Amino acid sequence: MIRAAALTLALSLALAFAPSAALAQITLGSPSWSQLSPQEREVLAPLAPDWDSWDSQRKQKWRGIAQRYPKMAPDEQQRIQQQMKSWAQLTPQQRAVAREQYKSLRQLPPEKKDEVRQRWQEYQNLPPDQKRELAARAQQSPGGRTLAPPMTPPPGVTPSGAPADSKRTR
Repeated sequence: MIRAAALTLALSLALAFAPSAALAQITLGSPSWSQLSPQEREVLAPLAPDWDSWDSQRKQKWRGIAQRYPKMAPDEQQRIQQQMKSWAQLTPQQRAVAREQYKSLRQLPPEKKDEVRQRWQEYQNLPPDQKRELAARAQQSPGGRTLAPPMTPPPGVTPSGAPADSKRTR
């Protein structure tokens, strides 16, 4: 009888504390910006404006980077910081496009990935003025692709393909 009462008490206590334990687990998995450690907030500072709107998976990814950050080489730390700043400056639409491009690049066959890497390296080696010129051209065209100039009919031809001075007979 005492054993049954003890078991009932233990189950009651477990159920009473279960919701708070679950809530604590969610909080640990998806902390708000204010719940991050000072070191995490310092490393992840460029992401602060968006942090609280992210899902727990994305937060955990960035927290992992913040934990590895002190062990990174200075040039890698600088690269990570620059990437976070660049990402933070993108509009939600630009971020969506970047995510889609990333997904499509991951699905390329290995030889195509190598080609993309090579072209990226060639771009990286361009002088800054050429990079700016390419960026300006990409902004002028939808989807960042360089477009051909619009087609115009030759002089004396209408858009339908008939000579401008011809008369149609029906």
